[in-house]
Amino acid sequence: MNAAVPQANDTPTSDTSTSDSSTSDTEAPDRNLALELARVTEAAAMAAGRWVGKGDKIAADGAAVNAMRKLINTVSMRGVVVIGEGEKDHAPMLFNGEEVGDGSGPECDVAVDPIDGTTLAGKGMPNALAVIAVADRHSMYDPSAVFYMDKLVAGPEAADVVDITAPVAENIRAVARAKRREPADITVVVLDRPRHDGLVAEIRQAGARIKFISDGDVAGAIMATRPGTGVDLLLGVGGTPEGIISACAIKCLGGVIQGRLWPKDDAERQRALDAGHDLNRVLLTDDLVSGENCFVAITGITDGELVRGVHYTGGGATTQSLVMRSKSGTVRMIDSEHRLDKLRQYSAVAFH
Repeated sequence: MNAAVPQANDTPTSDTSTSDSSTSDTEAPDRNLALELARVTEAAAMAAGRWVGKGDKIAADGAAVNAMRKLINTVSMRGVVVIGEGEKDHAPMLFNGEEVGDGSGPECDVAVDPIDGTTLAGKGMPNALAVIAVADRHSMYDPSAVFYMDKLVAGPEAADVVDITAPVAENIRAVARAKRREPADITVVVLDRPRHDGLVAEIRQAGARIKFISDGDVAGAIMATRPGTGVDLLLGVGGTPEGIISACAIKCLGGVIQGRLWPKDDAERQRALDAGHDLNRVLLTDDLVSGENCFVAITGITDGELVRGVHYTGGGATTQSLVMRSKSGTVRMIDSEHRLDKLRQYSAVAFH
């Protein structure tokens, strides 16, 4: 796959300079990983893009996983998938514990979500994304015991004033004060699930607005932290793996994520307790991903508030990606033009 074509909004900074090619075993993930990771999510997005709106989310996800796995093994790192598609027996590709990368470069934890919002892609709805996050090895939280987490995400202005243990109305008022607004001006993004009926009632009683999303709470978390999306706060129960990926993005963008493990039944609760988890503990951003050297790349599959989706042209396609690094605070928007005839000649992915 060809490298991304920088546009005017891909502002050159010192973060784009070429680093020394010699990499020691102990070196942290290198700044040049950012654009390599964008190539991975571009591949996944373009592979999934052909399935948008066709009603087969399984096929879309399979195409994205296959493309991501082929490209991720060209990245200069010694990665271990910490957040993947599941255990090896159930996920033959990009499974938890799988070693990825080309075997050179730094040791990394890797979190992948080939499609954040498979249902969104299958139905052709907004905000389906291909996502990858990379951080220093052993820095990501292990979410294996409990699949769900109660979450609160807020942007930089309100990071120091929110508290997941406080009443919903109190958090909405705190965000409003931090942003010099009224509660009626605040928009809260919530997964549209029956389990959130009580939460929805509290938000409305507080006077705030709600943006419901059917899937894709990584996108929801980033919307809550990134300016210009129209979203101020994320509340509610979503996937724990998505919480770790969101924490990586929040490390890059600023803001805060707070979470509490949310066992879905007594059996999962007992597994969590047996694993030593404190179910009353509030997990903060640094608990979900420690260290300050995270990379996140997302590429749109369908159009949304964060990035445009894959658009097809005569013989080609365009993609838009958001690429972030926490250490430098650099956030890039990358618009890429792809010639599919060129890609087919040398790419491991069979682009159509």
